[in-house]
Amino acid sequence: MEYLEIWVLVISFVTLLVLGVPIAYSIGISGTLTLLIHIMPVPAFTTFSQRMATGLDSFALLAIPFFILAGQLMNQGGIAMRLIEFAKALVGRLPGGLAFVNIMANMLFGAISGSAAASASAIGSFMTPKMVEEGYDKPFAAAVNITSATTGLVIPPSNILIVYSLASGGVSIAALFIAGYVPGILTGLFLMGVAAAFSYKNNYPVGEKTGLKDGVIKFIHAVPSLLLLIIVIGGILAGIFTATEASAVAVLYALILALIYGEVKVKHLPRILLQSVRVTSIVLLLVAASIGMSWAMSFANIPQNVSEGLLSISTNKIIILLMINLILLFVGVFMDMTPAVLIFTPIFLPVVVDLGVDPIHFGIMMVVNLTVGLCTPPVGSLLFIGCSVADLSIMKVIRPLIPFFIAMVIALMLITYIPALSLWLPGVFGY
Repeated sequence: MEYLEIWVLVISFVTLLVLGVPIAYSIGISGTLTLLIHIMPVPAFTTFSQRMATGLDSFALLAIPFFILAGQLMNQGGIAMRLIEFAKALVGRLPGGLAFVNIMANMLFGAISGSAAASASAIGSFMTPKMVEEGYDKPFAAAVNITSATTGLVIPPSNILIVYSLASGGVSIAALFIAGYVPGILTGLFLMGVAAAFSYKNNYPVGEKTGLKDGVIKFIHAVPSLLLLIIVIGGILAGIFTATEASAVAVLYALILALIYGEVKVKHLPRILLQSVRVTSIVLLLVAASIGMSWAMSFANIPQNVSEGLLSISTNKIIILLMINLILLFVGVFMDMTPAVLIFTPIFLPVVVDLGVDPIHFGIMMVVNLTVGLCTPPVGSLLFIGCSVADLSIMKVIRPLIPFFIAMVIALMLITYIPALSLWLPGVFGY
């Protein structure tokens, strides 16, 4: 009977996706069909709806709309330009300096805004034409922007780490936030390595040297934006507020900063709030449908069956982690991160915990893995944003993207098999 449930779930979900049904509806319908194997139609529909509603009844989830709003304010508040200028002062003089600036600016802005999409749009809209103007190949510039924007999903604050905390049954959000720093920076360094190799090979220009005085001025201009990271993460670590409360503080700080900079006026706020509501609605609908499907899978014992299947192949931790990584890399090509985390965390987390893998380490590994899918067709949102910003077709960007993909996968393997990269900082802070 358990095989029937798995086949119904997988076949219905894949079929709906192929037919072009929106992913939230595909998740909801396939989850309900799985329940119908055991439950009569009316109770099945009622139960699934209740699970969707009760799944959203979580204080931790309040952080998502707040961080989305903070990201929208950051995106339109003139913060991106100040971070770009700061990054240029730090690394602009290196070979292929503008590529380095693009990567570092994405890391900083993505970390502050908590949104890879906002980062790719805000940084890419300025850096892509600037790199082309300086003699860089446009597809290369787009590839740099697309892949480096993913680092903001690992470096905190990050909405997807909050979603993982919910899906895992309560892994500390603060611990996940701290754990993301080293892996996120490591991924950025690997991307810089690829950018440096490309720049050396193609003899891309070196940026102008920034004087000490000019560098200090650019740093001072960037300090108010960078302070958001210190306020949010520092406040959580000091026990001043929870991650959810920190998200509200982030909104207030971002609003004050945007108004001071003068890039956002009071008349702009309704439009910013409406855009935030739209994004939040999409994310929370995905969360609700995914929670319903996760419950349906648990009811049908699908996670236990998958766990037994994996462990029947091997009980070697190295092999199991490799298999999970390959599965998630495949899943990330076709599924957005939020439903992927909510659906596959309850399936794979018990397996790896039995093998001695820390849930914090696994969460970082999972998020880094799924960021690769954001850069790949047919669902990769960052791929579409980056190509749209650069005014390029996807096919022209694929070739320069491949070395960056390889760098991201190498970083993923190091993060997977060197747990200290994820667990050292949380250990320092007592998590």
